[in-house]
Amino acid sequence: MRKILFLVLCLAFSFSNDQTPRKLNSVEIHNAIKKLNFLGSVLYIAAHPDDENTRLISYFANEIKARTGYLSITRGDGGQNLIGSELKELLGIIRTQELLAARKIDGGEQLFSRAIDFGYTKTPEEALEFWGQEEILSDIVWALRTFKPDVIINRFDHRTSGETHGQHTASAILSMGAFDLAKDPTAFPEQLEYTETFEPKRLFFNTSPWFYGSNEEFEKADKSNLLQFDTGVYFSSMGLSNPEIAALSRSEHQSQGFGSTGSRGEQIEYLEFIDGSFPEDKSNLFAGIDTSWNRIQNGAEIGEILTEVEKDYNFKDPAASLSKLVQAYKLILDLEDAHWRKIKTEEIKNIITAAAGLYLEANAVNPTATPSEELFINLEAINRSNAEISLVSVELEPNNSKLQPNQPLLNNVTWKEQTLLKINGETGFTSPYWLKSKGSLGLYTVEEQNLVGLPESPISVKAYFRVKIEGEEILFERPVVYKYNDPVKGEVYQPFEILPPVSVKFREKVLIFAEAEPKTVPVIITAGKDSVSGKISLKSNGNWKIKPEETNFNILKKGESVTVNFKITPPEEQDEIILSPILTVNGKEYSGEIVKIDYNHILLQTLVVPAETKVVKLSIEKKGENIAYIDGAGDVIPENLEQIGYKVSRLDPEKISAASLSKFDAVVLGIRAYNTVEALQYKQPALLKYVENGGTVIVQYNVNRGLFVNSIAPYKLDISRDRVTEEDAEVRFIAPNHPILNSPNKISSTDFDGWVQERGLYFPDSWDQEFIPVLSMNDANKTPKDGSLLVAKYGKGYFIYTGLSFFRQFPEGVPGAYRLFANMISIGK
Repeated sequence: MRKILFLVLCLAFSFSNDQTPRKLNSVEIHNAIKKLNFLGSVLYIAAHPDDENTRLISYFANEIKARTGYLSITRGDGGQNLIGSELKELLGIIRTQELLAARKIDGGEQLFSRAIDFGYTKTPEEALEFWGQEEILSDIVWALRTFKPDVIINRFDHRTSGETHGQHTASAILSMGAFDLAKDPTAFPEQLEYTETFEPKRLFFNTSPWFYGSNEEFEKADKSNLLQFDTGVYFSSMGLSNPEIAALSRSEHQSQGFGSTGSRGEQIEYLEFIDGSFPEDKSNLFAGIDTSWNRIQNGAEIGEILTEVEKDYNFKDPAASLSKLVQAYKLILDLEDAHWRKIKTEEIKNIITAAAGLYLEANAVNPTATPSEELFINLEAINRSNAEISLVSVELEPNNSKLQPNQPLLNNVTWKEQTLLKINGETGFTSPYWLKSKGSLGLYTVEEQNLVGLPESPISVKAYFRVKIEGEEILFERPVVYKYNDPVKGEVYQPFEILPPVSVKFREKVLIFAEAEPKTVPVIITAGKDSVSGKISLKSNGNWKIKPEETNFNILKKGESVTVNFKITPPEEQDEIILSPILTVNGKEYSGEIVKIDYNHILLQTLVVPAETKVVKLSIEKKGENIAYIDGAGDVIPENLEQIGYKVSRLDPEKISAASLSKFDAVVLGIRAYNTVEALQYKQPALLKYVENGGTVIVQYNVNRGLFVNSIAPYKLDISRDRVTEEDAEVRFIAPNHPILNSPNKISSTDFDGWVQERGLYFPDSWDQEFIPVLSMNDANKTPKDGSLLVAKYGKGYFIYTGLSFFRQFPEGVPGAYRLFANMISIGK
């Protein structure tokens, strides 16, 4: 059903989440022609994936037919992940793809800046400091100069510093600045080598009663400066209302748990005018802006032709419009306006292929290849109309292998050929362009200006089909893809990837040495092609001993792996280093790990990232041995606890009982377990009985909305949105003699050194007197927050609630986080 909806909602020929080619139906072709005949654009700007208003994006794209984009300042790297354990850059990859999936449903386009979501910020000043205000302002100016929106809509209010997420407010502040600077040739003049200045017409803030505090306050407010639209329109050609489409789009944000139920009926959206020219007609966002082909030189004739095509369109035979469409195509190619020429050329080419039922595909016989490798590409072309169409040539990039069939494509007669593709030896590996160079805490490094803002790396291997239609040669570009038959899913498409001839990875991203004894560290080497041999060594610094210094490897078949073991001996004292493998093959060095991110709702992602592991010698004592873990929203804490010597059993929540828990020294609940594990509403009594009988339960952070239980603790405990976002905020001990700070490890302020992204989040703000608050902390200029670690005696055991972000600290090998958690497990033993 979901696949069908995707096909219905697609308004232009593109590739879906699994890269299955889309084939537009007759109604969709007609909608695309209407969009082709509209030359207006809107850019919506906010801070993160899931900040966008999909109702407005879908309304402008599908009802108004405007070119509609969403500029997300960040890729959402600092959020939480409800579907897996990926965090930081890998989470940013997932959320990027979720945005692209959302845009394929609501009809928008997706843009980004280089800014990194480094976590929650309480002021825009903090966000701008970490990002680099000038750098991100430059990126937004670049977006305005390249997307060229007539209208800009900010999701957030630039006047609310300190009242909401600082990155939210910062996005609006930067948009305000860019609105004026985009037209200024002295602002970021280096961009003008690739584009030209541009002046947007008007700027709005997408307000709502929520921003006024209540519906009552909003009703009393002066609305003379507001535009309002009913975005609840119904699209009979789709059988869906605009809010239903918007809900499907928003539901693609699965990693954030934003599944949404669509609605029907009136849905009013409000835009507050901020800058530029106020529209003459408040019911028309584009009032006073020419959105016809008359806005560009020599465009009038194109508009006349397309209006005729739209009027005379034959829903039973879309190919009847081909002659006029090709005529318009030729005129578009001659336009002097490079911006609209590029956009409308691609639009009309997609319409022409759809109207002709023209299918073009280049499919690799293997899913991956290495630089300098040769492999076969299967080519296919078919014309499913009575139009006069012939295939002139097919050319592959990057090696320019070329076929010249010069033959007619008869109605419903398939043309197929196979040709050899040789990958250039200098072709770069598959990887997101923003991750290829090391960035800073708040900013990705992107060397090429033309890449800035793109949602993905440009496809490097593609096929160009030159097709003659109605006497005109038209060049169609198609990515080289890989497809196979899955016994359950059927035909599956995925990206064709360029990968190194050899890759390497550690089994663990952090290795904890709780003792001075050596450990055997396995390193896995995988061949990207047949017959790979070479040497491997581990690069390190410091006082750690590594044996052997170097060893040989040999792999016969592509895809096979070998494991090489190194003996690592730590120093006596607490220490940490980064280990990096170096593979030498035919005189070239490789040190990349291949990471795949594979979820059903997004396109398969393959990255080549530096292979490394953090190795930590930890001074730690612990009591207890057997730990039960109940998975929540996704983290790697069980694996990390095993690193320091605990035996961890992952529990099936459905099988929890007081008796089954009795053998464990502690039961730990994963992050947001009470938000994500429905069975806990029935198993809470068993958990509390386990505590009462002498056990220890450790509950990590949850959010106060969407809890499956009335109370997560044996006593009153109210979770708030309190958090401490400064990872180096002072930590004060308000119960310095409490066992949790003293046994078996003496916790000091140094144990809070080196924390990443934040201290913690969603701290309780009120609790029963049975709870003892242990720590106090706060961000600069904020009130103390005492709810980060609460301990209560209940019966013979202990119940602990903590909002400290152990789920971020453990994967980074932060020593103090491990020591404190060991004390939590050890309490009462």
